[in-house]
Amino acid sequence: MSDPQSETDQQTAGGRLVDVVLDEASIARSTPEVEHDRAVAIYDLIEENSFQPVGHPPVKYVLKLGVVEKKLVFQVTTEDEHAVVTHVLSLSPLRKIVKDYDLICQSYYEAIRHATPSQIEAIDMGRRGVHNEGSAILMERLHGKIELDTQTARRLFTLVYALHWKG
Repeated sequence: MSDPQSETDQQTAGGRLVDVVLDEASIARSTPEVEHDRAVAIYDLIEENSFQPVGHPPVKYVLKLGVVEKKLVFQVTTEDEHAVVTHVLSLSPLRKIVKDYDLICQSYYEAIRHATPSQIEAIDMGRRGVHNEGSAILMERLHGKIELDTQTARRLFTLVYALHWKG
């Protein structure tokens, strides 16, 4: 059995995000449901995360996330705005999973309005499965660049999905 205090100490021992900024040029207004998911993901991400750029000290970080020339850009600074690292990732490995996630989210949002609770639950289970797959791909793409836990990767995938709307 693990000690809850030691888990808290481990979480605070590493770096963490204190702010996440989505590049406004990379996103467009979307449905109220997507706007809500985006806001919740940012809020949850700031509240609890594990985010450590490889080779950098465990401090408080700010992440600016955007899409430039069909590439995903992670621009990391310290809380006091000192540049840390910028990672530019191809969107190709994420393209199919974002498209799949978009389709299932649209089905889910429609189901909320018209379907039975059991139908909504079934679609939501599928949505969570695709979301998990997307966050695993994102973690794989960031391996060796940024260390993060699964929950942080899940919330970041939600934001990557939000950036998909303009692209």
